Amino acid sequence: MKKILKHIITIGIIIVIIIILLELIIMPFYVRHNKSKELIDVTSMDVKSAMIMIRTSGFKSVVTDTIYTSEVEPNIVLDQHPEPGAVVKKGRTVRLKISLSEKLVLVPNIVGQSQRSAELLLNKVGLKIGAISKEYSVTHPNGVVVNQMPDSTETLPRGYSVRVIISKGRSPNDIQVPSLFGLSKVAAELELRKIGLRIGKVHYKQNEDLIPYTVLDQSIKAGTILENSQSIDITVSVLDLQDIFEQMIDK
Repeated sequence: MKKILKHIITIGIIIVIIIILLELIIMPFYVRHNKSKELIDVTSMDVKSAMIMIRTSGFKSVVTDTIYTSEVEPNIVLDQHPEPGAVVKKGRTVRLKISLSEKLVLVPNIVGQSQRSAELLLNKVGLKIGAISKEYSVTHPNGVVVNQMPDSTETLPRGYSVRVIISKGRSPNDIQVPSLFGLSKVAAELELRKIGLRIGKVHYKQNEDLIPYTVLDQSIKAGTILENSQSIDITVSVLDLQDIFEQMIDK
């Protein structure tokens, strides 16, 4: 009886050991062997071929990210997750990052805009302000974009920069030409001298309605901005051109 009991106990212990081995070692190995597999490397492949390779290997694939670039041809796999060589269960979805051609956008016209407005217009289409330089301008007030490179007829890839020139306003050396109409010749000469200009040639035109030697016209339009001192020709009235002719003969 004792021997039978001893055999039963021994057999029970052996069965328990076998069950433990099955549960802890043999079954997990069997499951991994049949349901897990090392993931292939599809980076640098075109996306269609990569997806076929992944499906053939027993996995699924999906494009989850795109990078716009000119350094790599379009539709090339740049990255994958899980990484190549990872041991994963069959049927697992592999997430792919692929390249796409850079999108070109039309550069907006930002001349005449404030620097802040120009920046907002560029950002709206995916561009940004690049190098900024400043210069004096007689046509644009301080803080306004005077010029841009490239201009609004060009296209650029998203993310690129546009160089701008910002106005510093008028130069302190600029001279605005005054209106001389109706002034006497002497008063016109004094007016020009005050701002660093001078009278050039004097032309005469007969006019009996105005006081003699009244300025009728000037060679540079009033309001014109000059960057340096110049002479301005004027036309003045006279009662009789013959008097001027005789004065010239006497001289």
